[in-house]
Amino acid sequence: MKEVLNSRLMHPRDQIAMIMGRIYKRGLTTTSGGNISIIDDSGDIWISPAGVDKGSLHPSDIVCVKKDGNIVGNHRPSSEFPFHKAIYEIRPDIKAIIHAHPPALVSFSIVREIPNTNVISQAKHVCGPIGYAEYELPGSVALGAKIAKEFTKGFNAVIMENHGTVVGGTNMLDTFQRFETLEFSARTLLYGKLLGEPSYLADEEIDAFRKQIPHLLPEMEEVSYPSDEREKRQEICQIVHRACNHGLMISSYGTVSVRWRGNDFLITPTDVPRWDLQINDIVQIKDGKREPGKMPSRTTYLHQEIYARHPEINSIILTQSPYLMAFAVTGAAFNVRTIPESWIFLQDVPALPFGIQFKGRTEIPEILSQNNPAVMIRNDSVLVTGDKLLQTFDRLEVAEFSAKSLVMCAPIGKMVPISNEQVEELRSVFLRG
Repeated sequence: MKEVLNSRLMHPRDQIAMIMGRIYKRGLTTTSGGNISIIDDSGDIWISPAGVDKGSLHPSDIVCVKKDGNIVGNHRPSSEFPFHKAIYEIRPDIKAIIHAHPPALVSFSIVREIPNTNVISQAKHVCGPIGYAEYELPGSVALGAKIAKEFTKGFNAVIMENHGTVVGGTNMLDTFQRFETLEFSARTLLYGKLLGEPSYLADEEIDAFRKQIPHLLPEMEEVSYPSDEREKRQEICQIVHRACNHGLMISSYGTVSVRWRGNDFLITPTDVPRWDLQINDIVQIKDGKREPGKMPSRTTYLHQEIYARHPEINSIILTQSPYLMAFAVTGAAFNVRTIPESWIFLQDVPALPFGIQFKGRTEIPEILSQNNPAVMIRNDSVLVTGDKLLQTFDRLEVAEFSAKSLVMCAPIGKMVPISNEQVEELRSVFLRG
């Protein structure tokens, strides 16, 4: 099982090294760019060093700036330390800060705009309102003052003019989730604009999404964890972590479920960061009851309905990935007749309106079939089904690769799809008998 972030028990130096590794591997910072810090209960600030490769940062590289100003460590603290210190001084509720130059947010920074986070369902809640700090010399006291001024207004995320972004949170989990979700929103908008004009959710629609925390299913009186159940828990965690590593899921959104026995299933929980999901977080749903003390995904009702109606479906992934979401936020047609594999795996993927995934709606279970294993939900997600979980994940990857090819070809010319005759040939060879 991969190492996960525990902001309550892990030492600040271990948290910083781990999160910098994630950010670098996901292409959200460069070898020399970005800095991360944590302030501990003693008032000491732990911060990433200046001039050390971000792609191979170790806990021993992290620098501690003591409350009295003394520096402990093998390196100099980041040159941007002044604004970290300024934020902690004026916002005692903030305990962790991430600053980096992720490409999509830099794009907004250099055209001097703020991304509209109403583009996807959870981002407004996760990111909050976004501040804007005008340009100052990097590492200067003046830059620290301008950023701190934005944080005094209550912002937890700030676009830095011609620079990048800085986000803060109550702990490193909270901070990384905000950083990742904000960059994802920005990417979704940029990719979407290659296809058309993004649409946005009204505040009332976002509020409706937040209220979809499932009506509390009754709790089981007794819970058993036989070997096959434990195996499925581990499988779910492995796929979720793989999806995060490959950019197919982010901390703040993503649901995976696997049928267990009959219509009983295992599902990811609500409000647990996906990067750090552990097997004990998974929720067992049995005979319409939930594992005691756990809150399953907001979409538990939808998964229940799908499993009840479709005995051939044994796993479901509902997630946000950047290129698929470009289609979901613009309404542009997602034509999977790009290459034979895409059509064989997905056939046609219908786009459905936001809200259709809420409790009491039955359209998605009715639409899904062996010929329609996936659906797209506007401004929310893509839902993919399959037999084995690995097959479902493969379909998700094929869908995202197809979407990426379509977005990338948009500046070149109009996509020419496989013809109806070619589709029928594929159907006769691969989908019949």
